[in-house]
Amino acid sequence: MTMRSPRPAAAGAFPPAPSPAGHRGTTVRTGALAALAALALTACTGQTHYAPILPLELERPPATTGHALHRLVDDGAPGAASLITRVGFPAPRFSTAGVADLRSGRKMGPLDHFRAGSLTKTLVATVILQLVAEGKLTLHDTAAAHLPPDVPATGEGDRSDLRKVTIRQLLDHTSGLFNYTADPRLSKQLYGKGFGAHRYDSHTPAELLRIALSHPPVAAPGTRYAYSNTNYLVLGLVIKAVTGHPYATEIRRRILFPAGLDHTSFPGTDPALPMPHGRAYSRIGDRRVDATSLDPSRAGAAGEMVTTLGDLNRFFSALLGGKFLAPRQMAQIRNEKGTGGTYGLGLYATELPCGVTVWGHSGDINGSFAQTAGTADGRHLVSYRVNTDILPDRAHATAVLTAEFCAP
Repeated sequence: MTMRSPRPAAAGAFPPAPSPAGHRGTTVRTGALAALAALALTACTGQTHYAPILPLELERPPATTGHALHRLVDDGAPGAASLITRVGFPAPRFSTAGVADLRSGRKMGPLDHFRAGSLTKTLVATVILQLVAEGKLTLHDTAAAHLPPDVPATGEGDRSDLRKVTIRQLLDHTSGLFNYTADPRLSKQLYGKGFGAHRYDSHTPAELLRIALSHPPVAAPGTRYAYSNTNYLVLGLVIKAVTGHPYATEIRRRILFPAGLDHTSFPGTDPALPMPHGRAYSRIGDRRVDATSLDPSRAGAAGEMVTTLGDLNRFFSALLGGKFLAPRQMAQIRNEKGTGGTYGLGLYATELPCGVTVWGHSGDINGSFAQTAGTADGRHLVSYRVNTDILPDRAHATAVLTAEFCAP
């Protein structure tokens, strides 16, 4: 889940820099690339199953992100990796810098699983908009009208009130609901020195919502944009109330299975990552702590997803290409008017220094940061990740996108 604003700070132009010593980039040229070629072809064609393994001599997109990945490692990330898929290049391009495991020195692999944090939100928003298209709810409905019976809708006194918040306001973060991860007591358990003692604590959505509703709203509903994980926690509950199934079940049925996203999962309370995977690292004070294993129920519908770079590209290619949503809902998911051009309905645009605009989302959770961005039609995509949650210079994160989409 993204604790800060999901949009990296605007970046200036980043000229090519020489590869720093000790951080030589790696480009996959082995059997793993052949498997990734199948992933890319599926993403570009919209097929719902893996294509046959493609020969290695197929042309790959040019290597563009290497220098930007090195910058992220120089900033303190143990490792960084990117995957580029582009129509016209049947095989993808995977690049990496640094290491996936500080002890073994293992490099990041193209099929490594990792926690994607708030990238979860785009899949949740997609299901909500599918339910809107099916007439099962509207964007103007109140959140309280679609909550399970055992879930609170209001706090005490002048606290937040879900009877005054609409589905649209949840989707674009204009609800004014307090961000439950910012609760002082809970925040000390989720991050910093309290992480070690509480990393395996389990949380229910209703419990986390009660924490949020115990705080006054940060703004009146509909008046301004204020990123809050509580919004998507509530949307997960809305999906359960409307469909009768947990939000993760609906995502699997509506998105993962049809698109063949076989490496994406919603672990619930399971602290382990599927194999293969590297390590995840958080900075606590002056110490670097291994945060690979944790109970992801702290994030739930706001950020519990585990995935791979290939699955992210495949999902966003299908979404931006109009394969999950009808044209009206595609227009809604891109509509940033309610936030002054900051955020759509689970998707946002980033304007790069060269004038190119790309669409996607980012996310972080303990030990992991990731972002996916693509052209409006989904035919050109880059996903990248680092195995830490703190990026000292967010402009260097944007530089990965700039390097790819602004390359001559």
